[in-house]
Amino acid sequence: MTEPAARHHRTLFISDVHLGTRGCQAELLMDFLKCNEADRIFLVGDIVDGWRLKNGWFWPQAHNDVVQKFLRKVRKGANVTYIPGNHDEFLRDYEGMNFGGIEIQNEAFHETADGKRYLILHGDKYDVVVRNIRWLAYLGDWAYDLAITLNTVIGFFRRHLGLSYWSFSGWSKRKVKRAVNYIGAFENAVASDAQRHDVHGVICGHIHQPVMRDIEGVHYINLGDWVDSCSALVEHHDGRFELLHWSEIESAKHSEAMEAQALKAVA
Repeated sequence: MTEPAARHHRTLFISDVHLGTRGCQAELLMDFLKCNEADRIFLVGDIVDGWRLKNGWFWPQAHNDVVQKFLRKVRKGANVTYIPGNHDEFLRDYEGMNFGGIEIQNEAFHETADGKRYLILHGDKYDVVVRNIRWLAYLGDWAYDLAITLNTVIGFFRRHLGLSYWSFSGWSKRKVKRAVNYIGAFENAVASDAQRHDVHGVICGHIHQPVMRDIEGVHYINLGDWVDSCSALVEHHDGRFELLHWSEIESAKHSEAMEAQALKAVA
């Protein structure tokens, strides 16, 4: 069976891939990249997890495949901008430079097809823990890594039971963050800064919580991640934005294929 042609978008936005960690869903991201093309691509931070790689090297072939896929998109004509986050902050020293056709910018602005202007940045500068209490950030990161290890175990049993991907780390993180109103404070800080830049909206990552909503007149978009939500943002050719949750899309495709096989067997 031939694969369907890739959907072509005006722009793709991807963040928080965390290549170099066991929690990275590189295979799902590769499937997304095969199915979605764009003229312009923004990589909005924490694509590579330098914090993890400092403590121990983990770089399977699937992670290398993702890097090569981005480079192939550049060779095919896509304009790719890499905006570093806190986990790949070593790249911030190279702002304005170009690696394999991928340009490094610490922040960027994007104008949509319908003329709206968006600020694009990773978002860690709004995180008080990351900016001011580094040791606590590293401790939280270690606890998150433990939750990701549990993801692997849970995922193994869910796959054998024929169930779709579900993230324990994402579920637990949402519960804790909501308890201390962290997410709301982060979103409000981002929206306030966007107002100072006089833009229609802001596109960021960092907190792994995919959402599109208006906050005090600012269109706030968080891209999510490729550890828990497996989500990305696409801009269609008319300027309309859409958040794609790829694990859910893949689960639906799998269910449809199973139903088709069952109907074929009955026939």
